[in-house]
Amino acid sequence: MKGRADGERGKTMRHLVLGDDEWAGAEGFGRAEVIPLHEEAEEPRPARGTRRAGGLLVACGLALLPWLYVLATGLPATATAAHWPLAWVGLDAPEALGLIATGLLAARGDRRHALTAAATATLLVVDAWFDTTTAAPGGDFATAVAMALGAELPLAALCGRLALRALRRHA
Repeated sequence: MKGRADGERGKTMRHLVLGDDEWAGAEGFGRAEVIPLHEEAEEPRPARGTRRAGGLLVACGLALLPWLYVLATGLPATATAAHWPLAWVGLDAPEALGLIATGLLAARGDRRHALTAAATATLLVVDAWFDTTTAAPGGDFATAVAMALGAELPLAALCGRLALRALRRHA
C-alpha cells in the first residue's frame, strides 16, 4: 500500500491507495477506493480585531526596548520608597488570592483554574525576582533566596504546570 496526501478545500487528508501491483491480484474489485486515515484540523484565522491587538502589543513591546536602556543607565543605584510596606502587601495579597482561587477552581474541576494559575505563577516569579534583587546583603538576601527557592518558584512551577495541562487537555 502507498500513502499520499491530497488537499480538499484547504484541508489536508491522508489516504491509503492500493497500487497497481496490489490490485492485479485482487478479485472482485473494479475501482480503487480511497480511505481517509486522518484529517488534520486547520487552524482558524484569528479575527481582525485580535490580529490588530496582537500587532499593537508587539509594537508596544518593541517600543519598550530602548526604554530598558534608559532605565539601566539612568536610574540611581539606591532609592528610598515612601510606601515600601504597601508595595509588598500589594504584591503578596494578589498572590494569596491567586493561590486560593486556583486551588478552589482546580479542586472543583473548573477549567478556569488555568487562568488563575497562569496569573499566579507570574506574580510568584515577579515576587521572587524583586525579593532577591531588592534584599540587603547578608541575612536579608539569604532569606530572600530561601523563600524564592523554597516557596515562590516551586509554587510558580506548580501553577504553570496546572495551567499548561488544562490548556492542553481542552485545546
